[in-house]
Formats: sequence, structure tokens, C-alpha cells
Amino acid sequence: MKWWIVNHFTMEFSESKGDCRFHGALATDRAGRLYDSRFREAIRSRRPLSEREMRTVEAMTALRLTARLTRQLMDRWADKHGLSEGRLHVLFQLSAAPNHRLPLGELADHLDVSPRNVTGLIDHLEQDGLVERIDDPDDRRLTYAQLTPAGGKRLVAAEDRGRSVHRGAGGVAACLSPTDRQHDGRGGSREEERMRNDVGHLTEGLTRWRTIGVVAGTMLALLLAALDQTIVGTAMPRIVAELNGLSYYSWVITAYLVASTIMVPIAGKLGDLFGRKPFLLAGMIGFVVASALCGQSHSMLELVAFRTIQGLFGGMLFATVFAVIGDLFPPARRARLAGLFGAVFGLSSIVGPTAGGYITDTWGWRWVFYVNLPVGLIAVLMVAATMPFVRSSASIRDIDFPGAAALIAGLIPLMVALSITRDHAWTSPEVLGLLGAAALLLVVFFILELRTDHPIVPFGLFKDSTFSVSMIVGFLSGFAMFGSIVFVPLIYQGVLGVTATNSGQLLTPMMLGLIVASTLTGQVMVRIRYYRFLGTAGIAVMMLGMWLLSQVTVSTPKLEVVRDIVIVGAGLGTTFPLYLTAVQSALPRQFLGVASSQVQFWRQIGGTIGTAVLGSVLSQQLPVHVGEEVASLHLPAQAARFLPSAGGSPQTLFDPAQIAARRAQASAFGPQGAALFDQVLHAIRVGLAATLHEVFLLGAAVLILALIASVFLKDVPLRGRQPAREEGAPEAAA
Repeated sequence: MKWWIVNHFTMEFSESKGDCRFHGALATDRAGRLYDSRFREAIRSRRPLSEREMRTVEAMTALRLTARLTRQLMDRWADKHGLSEGRLHVLFQLSAAPNHRLPLGELADHLDVSPRNVTGLIDHLEQDGLVERIDDPDDRRLTYAQLTPAGGKRLVAAEDRGRSVHRGAGGVAACLSPTDRQHDGRGGSREEERMRNDVGHLTEGLTRWRTIGVVAGTMLALLLAALDQTIVGTAMPRIVAELNGLSYYSWVITAYLVASTIMVPIAGKLGDLFGRKPFLLAGMIGFVVASALCGQSHSMLELVAFRTIQGLFGGMLFATVFAVIGDLFPPARRARLAGLFGAVFGLSSIVGPTAGGYITDTWGWRWVFYVNLPVGLIAVLMVAATMPFVRSSASIRDIDFPGAAALIAGLIPLMVALSITRDHAWTSPEVLGLLGAAALLLVVFFILELRTDHPIVPFGLFKDSTFSVSMIVGFLSGFAMFGSIVFVPLIYQGVLGVTATNSGQLLTPMMLGLIVASTLTGQVMVRIRYYRFLGTAGIAVMMLGMWLLSQVTVSTPKLEVVRDIVIVGAGLGTTFPLYLTAVQSALPRQFLGVASSQVQFWRQIGGTIGTAVLGSVLSQQLPVHVGEEVASLHLPAQAARFLPSAGGSPQTLFDPAQIAARRAQASAFGPQGAALFDQVLHAIRVGLAATLHEVFLLGAAVLILALIASVFLKDVPLRGRQPAREEGAPEAAA
């Protein structure tokens, strides 16, 4: 005991490796002897203790310190192996029981916790395959918890680690991390409270109507951000005409995309540190304020600046909303909710363009932004009133500011470079310079993340097969998804010659397929064991749809195209809830926000790269195929005047107004001129079909890689028995 120097707040232990401090309610007497704070009143109220009694107190205190160190070592081992202290205690109790089996009620008595908390612990252990439930055939009301061979192996590993730790106990204290010391800061808290914090979900203890309010408010937050992405595009021509800023047209979209992509991983990590509710509320309030500012814009520069701010808060919403699903419900209900949230995202793509066109024509383009105000206000009030707030012990010092700065500095040139490939060649100095700067800064970001205690992107998570496979599939499916969304309108307007008031309406069948498939996947995946094959089947269906789209010609019936894009949407909708739920279930809850945000981040990066790459293929191959088709007509030289001058823009090439003007010009030369124009236009449509054939086949080829990766997904158990049958358990709305 001579080595322990103790005051009222800290305890310092000096060794050759350095000093170590433990928080605890400890104190010393006037002689500097160590005693526990629990004995303080006893010592003050009684006569002065004798030397023998003081040594007894010191011995009792040493025992308490040993117990505290043991608990810290258990926490450290549990963090490394993905188990909490409460779950470890369950495994130890079952290992000591006859036949490694105990009734749940008896297990609750051994742990001195409520039956509901034991049920939650068993749910998590059963998902990891460490414990299984066994019903009593004679009394179906009686359920046993049985330790599995995998759980026994975990305990053997724990005991081996414990023995190695105790052999070097003197050096362990000096090596404890700050995270381990935080566990000890809860001195005096009951074991039941520790377990409740481990297994509880935000909806536990809430009434049914309050649970419904939380879910509805979160869905409105998602609708708020998703709707804005589709509703604004319809109003852009009117905005450009009024603000006279055609040169800034693309930057209105690019600014929002860059800002939201940058914010997604940062907001996901901050939500893990400080809780989801503050960032959900801040995201909605900031998004609404930015929408009001966009509506007040008087120039395109102002609109670009305000759209950037709106994108930051939009990224915060996307990162937080899907993580809230994991906070709200256990895995079985989480999968169903993820499917419904995916359906909300698809619904916004259907409603947005139509609503945007109606609002723009009726009230003006500024109301396209103002419409977010009432929706956002309702969502803020619902979330603020119903969603519980979880206090966090994190501080501002835990924020990885250098990593955040490096990530922002690396993603901005990357996203800008990919966005400007529509009018710059990949080999241009602008694109190459931006890509080089992005690569250098992202390498710096990677190095910084390896050296911090709270990285924004914990790269160690990629060692988990579920996480890494989900990121790969998300990236590759995003590559193909955005390619479909961007180029499907060209099939209608360019190849088939269908007039549409806006391209968003042409995507309605795809989104209907996405909504149905997303909802069904969330319901089905919790009922089957090998749910990874659902994702494999969904990718295969998406590949089939892409291949069918590549076969579209100028004579293809419109209903066949509708069928093809419905197939693409159904395959895409299958991947939305499946990989999000799998990642959330595979990782510890302290990484819930990081995992959810990474799924969104990689899908968005894949979509941006896919749009740039497929767009480059289109712009390079379209003139070649159009030239070949026109040359095959062997037209007279004067027919060249009928060729549209598009400058490489397919959207402009098949603009109905330009086609009508060219046809009127050709008709001035009589029936023969009109006939020549129709032949040229047909040849151009055939050339576009040949180009899109290559584009969609390239997208399908990329999906082959996603198909292969999906097979390696680990089927993390999702379905656990819910504690709702326990008396007093809350009934949550799904």
C-alpha cells in the first residue's frame, strides 16, 4: 500500500511505465492512510481507530480496488470482443449452471435484474450465436437459456486473457485506455442500470402513441430531405430564367451534392458521440432555415450559397435518420422499419417532380423551397415532443477535428472533379488536378484516422465482412442506380420520341418497384436465416433489368420499357433495407451512426462516380454512333443543314422545341425536305439507342462485381424474441 498515493478525487499509482489515474470515491485520513469513502462517516462518528482496525479498513479497500480493476479488465475484454459486461455475466452464470442451462427467471435472480433486461441480454447473445432459447415441453410458459459451444469458446478466451492479465497485473493499470477509465466513472451505479443502458432501445418504456410519434417525426425528416432533391429540379428552368444565371445552372445541383456527401460521415460519428436527437433536430431546423433563404435568393450566386448550407443539413438528416432506426428498435423490427423508410425515399421521388411542377406553375418557384417550412415544423415538433434524449459522457475534445478537416478538404475536389466531367474531359488539367489533390488529402485523412481515439471513419470496421461487403455492394449498386435514373429519360425522349413534361414522371414505375420491394424485403429478411441471398437475388434482378434496358430500340413498345425499369427498381429496393439492417446488427451499438452513415456515403459516392463515368461513355460514343447511322443513309450534301447542333448534349439534342424548329426549317424545302429530316432524326435515335446499349451493359457489368460480393455477406442473426410478452413491457409501433 505504500505505492498508492490517494486523495479525495484521484488515485495515482507510480511504476516504471508511468502513472495511471483512476476515478473513484476514495479518500485518506490525516496520516495519509487509504480508506474507502463509505467508511468515512463511521470513522468520524466513532472513536479513533486502532492500528489493527485501520489495517482492516485498508485491506477492505484493497479488495474493492481489486474488484474495480477486474471489472475494468472485463470491460476492456468485452469491448474488444463485442460483448458488454452484462452479457459476459450471463455467459458466466450459464457456464456455472448444471448442463449450462438456466430458466430466464432464475437467471434474472442470479444477476439481480428485471426479467425484461435479461430478455434483452439473451436477445443479443442469441443473435451472436452464443446462447439459444429452449422451451420446456411440459410447461410452455417456461423458457431456458442454453449456453452454445460458441459461447463456451468465448468464455475460454476470456479466462485465458484474464490469466495473462493477472500475471502482469502491475502493468495493466498503466495501460488502460481512456475509454476503459470512463467505465469506472459510474461508481455507485447499480448493475441493473448498466445492463439497461446496454440493451435498451429508445422506444422501451414509451407509450404506443409516443412511439408512433417518434417514427412519424423521423419519417417526416427523411421526407423533408428526400423530397427536396426531386422537387427543385422541376423548377430549375424557371429559376434560371428569372435570376439570369444559366452559367451557374449545374452548380445549384453540384453545391448541394458536395455539401451533403461531406456531411454524412461526420454527422454519423457525431451522433454516436453525443446522441441522435440533437443532430436530428438541428438538421431539420437548419434545413428549414436554409430553405427559407433559398426562397429569398435574388441571384444565382446567393442560391448556390444557400443550397450549399441546405446540403450540409440535408446530409446531417440522411446520416441521422437511418441511425435512429437502430436506436428505436431491436433488429427484428428494425428491418421492417428500414423497408418502410426506403419506401418513403422512393415515394418522394414519385411525388416530388409532380408537386414541383404544380407548385411552380401555381405559386411560383420560390414556393418550391417555402413548402419545406410547414413539413419541417411539424417534424421538429413531433421529434422534440416524443423522442427521448440520451445523455452522453462525450465532450468536445472527443471530436476528431483534424480528421474532419482532412475529409472535407479531400472530398470537395473529388466531388467537384466528378461533377465537371460533364463538360470537361477526364484528361483535362482541371479534372486531373482536382483528382490529384483529392487523392493526396484523402491519404492524409487515412493517416490521421489511424492515430486518433475517436476516428470519424474507424477503418478497423472494414475487417468485419458484413460491413465491408455492405459498403462494396452499396458503392457498386449506387453506380448502377444513378446511371439508370439519369439515362432512363433519354430512352423515352430520345429513343422512343415520347414527350414528357418532366423526366421525373418517367421514373415513376422504377420507384413503384423500389417501394414494393423495399417494404417486402424488410418483412421477409427477419423470417429467413440466410437472408444474404435476398440481396444476391435483388442484384441479379437489377442486372436483368439493366440488360433489358440495353436491348431497347426505336421500335420497342413503351410498355416493355416500363416493365424493364420496374424490374430495376425492384432489384434496387431489395438492397436498401437489407444491407443497412445487416450492418447495424453486426456492429456494436457505439458504431451505429458510423455504420449507417457509411452505407449512405458509399452509395452516394458510387452514384457520383457512376454518373460521371457513364456520362463520359455517352458523350464520347454518341457522336460516333450517330455519325455511322447518318452516313449509312447516303444523304445529299444539303441534308447536313437538317442535323441538330447539340454540342454533345443529348438532352439538348432531343429537346422537343429544337426538333420542332428544325422540322419547320426542313419543311420550307417542301415534302422532300421534311422526309429527309425525318430520316436524319430516325438515324440519330438509332445512334442514341446503340450508345445507351453500351451504357446499360457497362452498368450491368459493374453489378456482376456486386453480385459476387453479396455472396460473402455474413448472415448476422436478426430475429430475436421481443420482450413485449413480458409484463409491463412497452408496445412499440412498427
